[in-house]
Amino acid sequence: MTSPANRRPLSRRTLLRGSAVAGLTAAGAGAMPASASAAAPSGAPPVIEFGGGRDALLGGAYRSALRNLLEINTVPYDPAEYNQTGLLTDPPGTFIRAGGGYEQPWTRDASVNSWNAASLLSPAVARNTLWSVCRRQDDGTLIVQQDNQWWDQVIWAIAAREHYLLTGDRPFLADAYEATANTLRHNRDEHFNAEYGLFEGPAFMQDGIAGYPSPPYDPANDSSFVLDHPHTDRMLSLSTNCLYHAAYLACADMAALVGERDAARRWRASAGRLRTAVNRHLWRPEAGTYGSFIHGAGPKAGRLEPHQETNGLAFAVLCGVASPRQVRTLLDGIHQEPYGVVNVWPHFDRFDDAHPGRHNVIVWPMTTAMWGHAAARGGRADLFARTVTDIAELWHGDGHFWEIYHARTGAVDGGRQVGRQWDSQPDQTWSATGYLRLIHQGLFGLRAGHGGLSFAPSLPPGWGPVTLSGLAYRGATLDLTVEGAGQRIVSCTLDGRPAPARIPAALDGHHAVRIEMG
Repeated sequence: MTSPANRRPLSRRTLLRGSAVAGLTAAGAGAMPASASAAAPSGAPPVIEFGGGRDALLGGAYRSALRNLLEINTVPYDPAEYNQTGLLTDPPGTFIRAGGGYEQPWTRDASVNSWNAASLLSPAVARNTLWSVCRRQDDGTLIVQQDNQWWDQVIWAIAAREHYLLTGDRPFLADAYEATANTLRHNRDEHFNAEYGLFEGPAFMQDGIAGYPSPPYDPANDSSFVLDHPHTDRMLSLSTNCLYHAAYLACADMAALVGERDAARRWRASAGRLRTAVNRHLWRPEAGTYGSFIHGAGPKAGRLEPHQETNGLAFAVLCGVASPRQVRTLLDGIHQEPYGVVNVWPHFDRFDDAHPGRHNVIVWPMTTAMWGHAAARGGRADLFARTVTDIAELWHGDGHFWEIYHARTGAVDGGRQVGRQWDSQPDQTWSATGYLRLIHQGLFGLRAGHGGLSFAPSLPPGWGPVTLSGLAYRGATLDLTVEGAGQRIVSCTLDGRPAPARIPAALDGHHAVRIEMG
């Protein structure tokens, strides 16, 4: 077992995200601040159209999400601060910030936004964004930036692999493997608990103490930052360990692609051992679901907390940790509030419906989107449809993608933490890219692989036909149409001829794909 991690001083990026930014509350949701301007990436964005009278809501949310990503939050960067690797390029000279209230890309935001949508829609900007959160070590090799939120670093590996699969960028692949391998080795040395076979650290995106019960929350401590509370560096979290499993698999895949087959086998074996450990220690067989985290130290050391951590459940599905049987019970047992699945359920003792915690029973659209994609992957088109509609209706409130919403009312609400109300920030990028993920990877079922792009749509009844025109993929431009309903492909045509539900990576030119579901 590792010793408690040395605390690094809070970085400027953490201080910005960890402060209660004034002036943007639910009461003022109608007045949006001026957004940073930047030219959209070259080439027109795809155009969507829903049938069944659903276009104003579902299509409107999609068009707004595109604007959020490609215009509002694609901004110029300072090379002196962000090009620590020497790998950012100009053109495009831009990257993707975390949102209207956050001028920078954190490691998790950069990774999530690239993984969700940017690597598909704006690959050059996504590439810059991924490299903006990396640096070179003293020996010149690459590593994900080493800040005081180590547990959120490994999602970068998953996003980097997805970026390569979508773009085929071989120079990026070689550098990404180096950064991923160095980051995994470093984090294993510093944060691996050999007794449990799990990685230590808080839960994914749960940098605020409002995301945890007491303990580890210390009521006498007025700091919102999770690591300022006792033993939080030693907890063993579901979401974080699911992401490590996927990061190991991504590293194995990248190793094989660059010719390091022995290393690939070792990375894959590490993934297998970690999956076994997650299911041994975090699965609750009596409940048919996973617990949120194990206390690694303190008075409750060894205790598994039973809370529903929605990111963790989604990642258990999307990262390949849960078996098909486990996936079915997870989907059957999820708790939903009127405006969607919540970050963590139920309320901790210090919160309630009138005063939800910032990281507790409250709706983060990014979390909702991850769950919705997991539902589509798990064969639950009904849950997928509800998730898409939940986010679209939240967007429809004022036509913007906010950071956080009240789960019972749908109002913009940043939640409470350490005794005060916090703000929900405007034009939050991962709220918008989460919706794009649901449409691209959920509804159209886009799956990038080594040989090309495959389709596994989930089309709810009454939504079709749905068309997505002008979607760029490598050298091709695609016009996609999905009609019918369900998750079973009845037929697929490419340019009017019967074809498998996939296109090769080498395809170029303009093509039409039509898929009938039934």
